Amino acid sequence: MTGRPRGRRRPQGRGATAPATRPPTGRRRTPAHLRAHPPQQRGTIGADTGRVRMAGTDRRAMAEGAAAPPASGGRHGVEEQGAERRAKLAALADAGIDAHPYTFARSATTAELRDKYPDLAPDAHTGDRAKVAGRVLALRGHGRLSFLDIHDGYGRVQLLAEHDHLDDTSQVVMANLDIGDWVGAEGEVVTSKRGELSVDVSVLTLLTKSLRPLPDLYHGVTDPETKYRQREVDLIVNADDRHVFDVRHRTISALREQLSAEGFIEVETPVLQAQAGGAIARPFMTRSNALDMDLSLRIAPELYLKRLIVGGYERVFEIGKDFRNEGIDTRHSPEFTAMEAYRALGDMHDGMDLTERLFVHCAQKATGKLSFAQGDVTLDLTPPIPRRQLLDMVEEMIGQRLHPADPVEQVRAVCDARDVPYQDGWGSGKLIFEIYDKVLQPSTVGPVFVCGYPIEVSPLARRMPDDDTLADRFELVVNAKELANGYSELNDADDQQSRFDFEATLAASGDVEAHPADVDFVRALEYGLPPTSGIGIGVDRLVMLLAEVGNIRDVILFPLLRPETAG
Repeated sequence: MTGRPRGRRRPQGRGATAPATRPPTGRRRTPAHLRAHPPQQRGTIGADTGRVRMAGTDRRAMAEGAAAPPASGGRHGVEEQGAERRAKLAALADAGIDAHPYTFARSATTAELRDKYPDLAPDAHTGDRAKVAGRVLALRGHGRLSFLDIHDGYGRVQLLAEHDHLDDTSQVVMANLDIGDWVGAEGEVVTSKRGELSVDVSVLTLLTKSLRPLPDLYHGVTDPETKYRQREVDLIVNADDRHVFDVRHRTISALREQLSAEGFIEVETPVLQAQAGGAIARPFMTRSNALDMDLSLRIAPELYLKRLIVGGYERVFEIGKDFRNEGIDTRHSPEFTAMEAYRALGDMHDGMDLTERLFVHCAQKATGKLSFAQGDVTLDLTPPIPRRQLLDMVEEMIGQRLHPADPVEQVRAVCDARDVPYQDGWGSGKLIFEIYDKVLQPSTVGPVFVCGYPIEVSPLARRMPDDDTLADRFELVVNAKELANGYSELNDADDQQSRFDFEATLAASGDVEAHPADVDFVRALEYGLPPTSGIGIGVDRLVMLLAEVGNIRDVILFPLLRPETAG
């Protein structure tokens, strides 16, 4: 979705349900806090698969090349592990150790440590001390020596913990440690015999106790429902999914960077609106008790942004959340992120040029490349992106030239031949758009700018200078998805009022997505809106392209889900 208006769509179905998983069973193991020395090869259970995964066989190879011994006995239940962890928490409290300290004075992140010591020889001792912190995601024991992999927000580093070199408090911490715990470690920066950068720990501090076992660290979270519902767990164990959100961060930063470089200023417009406008979509409704009035969550910020152009700003943009009470599928989310930008003294062609620059800049900044895979399709953003007329593309597909001025019966016959559904009140322009939308766009690979949409589905766009039945409007289509939308903005107040009047007739006939009349916006146009170019980009869909994923929920940290049911 973008924040720009487009043709009306039917809500589509929800995604696939989660596959069933096997319930874990288990054996009882002696709690680690009762052992005389650090645990050997402590493992974790896969909450989503039920399989025990020994920490020593994590995806990263074991330091020192030691192989993990096979797990003895059966599986260890999640609830039983939770009880063990709480027993360890009690043991720590009995020893006077705070399992939730307020802070830790870290001296370096894992990335900073690796940058500072990039080429140390095996078995090196730097004499330098460091304080690092992170979550324990691997724990391997060899007699009185334990190896820990800890991960912070920047990477990983190995800890060497020799039991006899730890102070008394650190020994208790080590004896009660589990995969998932957060620890702080102080010690000398060294390398192992195989050259692995490490910290030789002298002081080990527990920063927080993990009371719930993590999923299988080898396979990660494989159940989509669990990924979306417990994203925090997904991010801990799935590096690929963390990468997706790194791409998202870089993409949004790149949008801001390029727009700011071109003189656009970032603004904020209302999310709560007296009436939703700026797109053709069904809004979410809410109510203000203080004002005793119904309100809508915005479906687009467009009308407010154009009012700012009226007010004298020449280049503005906004990145924010929009909300549409419509279908949920792999391309649509009720809550989504869009970027809209408006430039005075521009037209649709300026909008396409800007869109192209933004996509190229985001691709290079976020990924360093311009070619992306989507399934078995390769999509190349190398400019110039082709520009095609919608009517030409429809003609090539059906072998017949259609135009919004054609008799309705003639266009309906094409719809009937192509099994394109329609409603009785639709004109030829709307019918042509439906043919494109239902038949042609789903097979359009692109990237391609599709230009010249019927005016009936473009109530806020200016008419083409040589054909008043078509809008001076484009959409950027990539792999059958609309990723951007823009046009020469309608700045004739009387024409805009007549468009709103037409939309009112649609609303009266039962069209819940008809664009409401906005008297404040028409009044603003009467003060004078200069020629203006506007674009909208669906940020989530852009990230899907750049991160090479096929489901919009995979690029939204916490997508909307039904409430979780017991059992």
